[in-house]
Formats: sequence, C-alpha cells, structure tokens
Amino acid sequence: MSVPTLLVIAHGSRDPRHAATVQALVRRAGALRPGLRVETAFLDFNLPSVPGVLDRLAADGVREVVALPLLLTRAFHAKADIPAVLRQAPAGLRVRQAEVLGPSPLLLAAVERRLYEAGLTPGDMSSTGVVLASAGSTDPEAIAVIAETARELRRTGWCSVRPAFASAVQAGGFPGTDEAVRALRAEPGVRRVAVAPYVIAPGRLPDRIAAGAAGADVLADVLGPAPELARLLLERYGSAAGAVADARLAGVAG
Repeated sequence: MSVPTLLVIAHGSRDPRHAATVQALVRRAGALRPGLRVETAFLDFNLPSVPGVLDRLAADGVREVVALPLLLTRAFHAKADIPAVLRQAPAGLRVRQAEVLGPSPLLLAAVERRLYEAGLTPGDMSSTGVVLASAGSTDPEAIAVIAETARELRRTGWCSVRPAFASAVQAGGFPGTDEAVRALRAEPGVRRVAVAPYVIAPGRLPDRIAAGAAGADVLADVLGPAPELARLLLERYGSAAGAVADARLAGVAG
C-alpha cells in the first residue's frame, strides 16, 4: 500500500534566500526518510506554486498527499490561505492538511541550537536574557502560542525570555525587537542579551528583527534547515499520514 506524498507548503518571499533555505530544510527532511516522495510549493512569490505541484502529482498518478504548512503558528495562512488553495486540488487527489510546526519541544531545541552556534554556552544561560523574536501576528491563537513558547524557553534555564515581534505595530502587546532588548538590559541578573529569531527562513521581516537586535550582544541565525526542524516535519507528516491510513481503513470496513 503506497504512502502519501509529503507536500511542504511555504509562504514564499521576494528574497532569494527564503526559497533556498526552505529547499535546504525540505531536502534534509527527505534524507531522513528515504523512499518518501517529498515536494515543495509556495503560496506566493516563488515557484512552484501549490496548484502547479498538485496538478503534477495528479498527473503522476499520486492519489494521496499530506500538505504540511511550513508555519510556526496556526494563523491566517494555515486557517484560510492554505485550505483555500488545497480545495483546488484535482479530482481524485486526496489531500490532508497536517498541523503547523508549533508548538513543539523540537522548536525550542532548534532555537537553543542557534543560540549556541552564535557563541553562547549552557553556562551562559543563567545570566543571559533572550528576545524570542517572531514575525508577528494579529491572530489571538498565534499570539498565545508565541507567549507560551517564550515561557517554555525560559523554563529551560535562561535568565529571562521576552517575546517580540518584527514590528511593534501588532496586536497582543508584544514589543518590537529593539524595545525588548532595552527591557532585558534593565532586568536584574541579565548580563548579556541575545536575540533568537523565531522564524524559519530569511526575508524582509527577519531582516527587521536583525536591525532591531543592534543593541544586543548576540544575534542568532534563523531556524533554517536545523536538524530538529527536519525531524519535526516528518513528525507532523507521520501524524497526518496515520490519519490518512485510518480513514482509508475505515472506508474499507464501511
């Protein structure tokens, strides 16, 4: 019995680093699961498009697809944009949308990996304040997830963790990156400040995070093709593929 194809759906960007980073992450995930067909598509700016890949898969005889949103929170793109484009799938192609990547302990591990790669060590945790800087959202569910992710990161042992958005003009009361850096500077016990971009790939908003980190001591890289993210892609795929198999068996039984 064939397994569903994995279709990773990224937002896309005019910045060529975005697509290159997404492709590197997807290749890393595919290498962890030899034999699994893995495809990449973009909602905007980059090719291939989601409808184009779905049409090609149908033409190749694929019948089942797990569509995985390459998103850290379940906001507008996951709730509206991606379901809308998946409804355009060719007849006969069964598509199940997987859960977004966050929240997950693997994401926290990826954030810490990038902080250590930027020069910090586990011994620095108790005296380092971290700005967890995401792109931003006006979706209450997404805002709540970012806030909880910051709390979970703090529980791993960092002196303090503050969530921030690439733009301060957001709902939820989160500051911009620069404001969060200044606030951490004023906290007792914080001897250095690090900015951890909670974004997957480079682009306009990550560049804004970097600009806001000018007053920090350490700026980590974007999550990119971190091994933890590659594992998480397959974890989300596995959950959705299992649901596909259960539905298939239920249909046979019925």
